[in-house]
Amino acid sequence: MAEHVCPWWLGYLLVSPLRRLLEKPEEVLAPHVESGVTAMDIGCGMGFFSLPMAELVGSSGRVICVDLQERMISSLRKRASRAGLAERIETRVCSASSLGTQDLEGKVDFVLTYAMVHEVPDAAGLLTQIHDVLVPGGRLLIAEPRGHVSEEALEKTIAAAEKAGLSVVDRPAVKRSRAVLLEKPFAGNES
Repeated sequence: MAEHVCPWWLGYLLVSPLRRLLEKPEEVLAPHVESGVTAMDIGCGMGFFSLPMAELVGSSGRVICVDLQERMISSLRKRASRAGLAERIETRVCSASSLGTQDLEGKVDFVLTYAMVHEVPDAAGLLTQIHDVLVPGGRLLIAEPRGHVSEEALEKTIAAAEKAGLSVVDRPAVKRSRAVLLEKPFAGNES
């Protein structure tokens, strides 16, 4: 699913405790993730958001972590195990054209794409796959870095999401990001 792939070794910087001084994953996730839900972190890297997400879903929830790079996923598995969260986390290595989540159609409550949609050559295809895995009423939070993604580019992503069948419900404030919260409508409410 990637056009410009973050080098695997950069993943160590992305999970650095120093990053937590600038970004607090719990603040981004808490309004959207609660105990018992099934959540998905696409472009999860080594788990900066995945591990806090696993804490939030609790022992009755689950987090599906998807990344293009096996080395990122391998490191995430080790970090989840050390944190005692491995039983809540399912990992998947996707391909350049598919998330490999067809078996999850209509089963995911919340999806996070943090700083990754702009790296995907087929954003429309990605957004369609996300629409398909969401339950009716399920939500997608897209947060793109202000330094890389213009407001115009985010608007194009939003248009592609709406074409895929998602509706904008909010424009939440996410530090250093341009963000949008979208929802899969319930049957009969699709645009």
